[in-house]
Amino acid sequence: MNITLVRNATLILETAAGRLLVDPMLDPAGARPPIEDTANPVRNPTVELPVPAEEVVRGLDAVLVTHCHKDHLDDTAVRLLPRDVPVFCQPEDEERLRALGLDARPVEESVEWNGLTLHRVPAQHGFGAIADDLAPVSGFVLDDLYLAGDTVWYEEVERTIERFRPRVAIVNAGGASFLEGGLIVMGTDDVREVVARVPTVVCVHLEALNHCFLTRAELAAAVPGAVIPRDGETVEV
Repeated sequence: MNITLVRNATLILETAAGRLLVDPMLDPAGARPPIEDTANPVRNPTVELPVPAEEVVRGLDAVLVTHCHKDHLDDTAVRLLPRDVPVFCQPEDEERLRALGLDARPVEESVEWNGLTLHRVPAQHGFGAIADDLAPVSGFVLDDLYLAGDTVWYEEVERTIERFRPRVAIVNAGGASFLEGGLIVMGTDDVREVVARVPTVVCVHLEALNHCFLTRAELAAAVPGAVIPRDGETVEV
């Protein structure tokens, strides 16, 4: 499998089943205002795409949207995504995606697609009231690849790893936070927990949004075993 990081959590997975686009955030830099209640008031996305958005959506066989926050499905993506490929999603997002004209395919527990099994697994987007406000979010396991989604390290992530024994995990590790309430995606300590349990850990969701404060350099220094691609880089796993 080849994993290409486009930007933020937007990925292209080249699998035996086909070309799968994950969490498309395709707006140009500065298209959206800063995320509210955060300490770095600059517009989002904070960096441009490494390739034109039209190129990202070319030749797709399927799309996977872990949840419908703007940094995982934005206006440009909605405009450009093909309407003739399945868009796998959590059940709570099916109606919204269908209203956009997309071929939403909700994953209750698991589905088969071209010989690939997709399992939906729990995720927690922060702690306490913030996690409640940001819910629902989901992770997904695609055969031996664990796509953790927008989650912190907590007991259900550990259980998912114990259950599926993935060979590769992709974690959203930008250390995002609001002014109060702690992390809402993984930081260095969370990534260390995953690295201790999964052979290959690919870290994304970095350096593209105003509320993601953990840099690639800081994460690489803190967790030497993690794979941290640049935007546009392909990792073969």
